[in-house]
Amino acid sequence: MDGIWEDGEWTTWDEISHHVHLQDLRERFPHADPEVVEVFHDLLDDAARYRVLTGRHLDIFGELGELYAEIRFGIKRHRIRAAGSDGRLGNDFVEIKTIGPESRSGTVRVKRAGNFSKLIVVRIDCDYEFECRVVERRALKKGTGKWICLSWSGLPDQVDGADQPS
Repeated sequence: MDGIWEDGEWTTWDEISHHVHLQDLRERFPHADPEVVEVFHDLLDDAARYRVLTGRHLDIFGELGELYAEIRFGIKRHRIRAAGSDGRLGNDFVEIKTIGPESRSGTVRVKRAGNFSKLIVVRIDCDYEFECRVVERRALKKGTGKWICLSWSGLPDQVDGADQPS
């Protein structure tokens, strides 16, 4: 049997399985659009497959970091290349920076002039596992110069969770 007959029409098992899968994603990521979560997982799978085939990383880790933060926290991202911050989390403007697996220094640079009250740093390791830290802007060191350089090990531990994207 290929499905269920209900209310005068067939519903296939594939449709039922997909509905159950989407419901699972809604429960696991309540702030995210389940279809965006599916695309995120597809991108991770493709990036990992590309790495296995070529030995090289795709240059998509900044976008993956932003997508991860969007999915995990429910950030509403601004339009592409909007100045000052990457999105909003409630009433807070958020800047998102990513440390990818190819990063040797494990650091990010953040513009001091940016219009954000929270900084989210996402770290992606060689196995495509994600960690993130959320830092209040007021916790960042004061200083001069256009940029703040931050290392993962020097970030305050306000939020630190090892999360699997799958």
